[in-house]
Amino acid sequence: MKAIRIHQTGGPEVLRLEELPVAAPGPGQARVRHTAIGVNFIDTYHRTGLYKLPLPAGLGVEAAGVVEAVGDGVSHVRAGDRVAYVSRPPGAYAEAAVVPADRLVHIPPGISDEVAAAVMLKGMTVWMLVRRIHVVKPGETVLFHAAAGGVGLLAMQWLRALGARTIATVGSDEKGKLAAAAGATDVIVYTREDFVPRVKELTQGKGVPVVYDSVGRSTWEGSLDCLSPLGLMVSYGNSSGPVPPVDISVLAGKGSLFLTRPTLFSYTARREDLEEGARELFGLIAAREILVEVKHRWPLADAAAAHRALEGRQTTGSIVLVP
Repeated sequence: MKAIRIHQTGGPEVLRLEELPVAAPGPGQARVRHTAIGVNFIDTYHRTGLYKLPLPAGLGVEAAGVVEAVGDGVSHVRAGDRVAYVSRPPGAYAEAAVVPADRLVHIPPGISDEVAAAVMLKGMTVWMLVRRIHVVKPGETVLFHAAAGGVGLLAMQWLRALGARTIATVGSDEKGKLAAAAGATDVIVYTREDFVPRVKELTQGKGVPVVYDSVGRSTWEGSLDCLSPLGLMVSYGNSSGPVPPVDISVLAGKGSLFLTRPTLFSYTARREDLEEGARELFGLIAAREILVEVKHRWPLADAAAAHRALEGRQTTGSIVLVP
């Protein structure tokens, strides 16, 4: 099979298309022949070495396809099933992969493989953010950065379905229109306007109970300043670079704030949680409360082009690689 691998960390040029043997699944595993592969910012973190991997390594943590074979002890999926997954270690940038079978979820009828591949990481991340880390209530106001990205556009729709008021930040007017169409109540173009005073204005000086921040370094201080006392800072990404070391006394000074740095893999470690999240996610997609737009497709061999576009902020919505 063909697969993308890295032998050193660096820019998109380190991605190599290689021929690898097709492995047989061991006990508790299944081999999935991919039909669509999701591309996410975490893939760039693995490629650059921000998140360390033993080298050489594969990339990609989510995909959809068809089960080809299962190992001993696997009964909840069988050959021929349409499935999707988000799993570690990375290796989804390939024509096939052997993965832990307990990470596989069935794709419901009416949902395409591309959509399933595009939402396993991003959609389940939104579930984690708004249904587990902070259970968003109807009428509650939240601040969500990078609202026109893959996670952001899904979150705008899910928050709208929950009846929340969402203050969204974006980098351009075009992205602002996308966020508003997806459900954002108020949109701030942060390249033109300081989001902190605008959030204070929109909340009559109260701030918000929760900030969802995947941007990292450039929004860190401002995000803390937007929180109301006892508010929760959810830092779940580093698209502008990692957050510098934190003096935790700052949290006390800004109102006894809470801080979390979550990963989806912790919140879906139990299979029952994985299944619950997937059931909610696919249910909202089936009910058309969430519309998933796969706006960008590249052949597997052109993974480097996908990374360049993603890091260059040239994409909106979801990206998939097609084997």
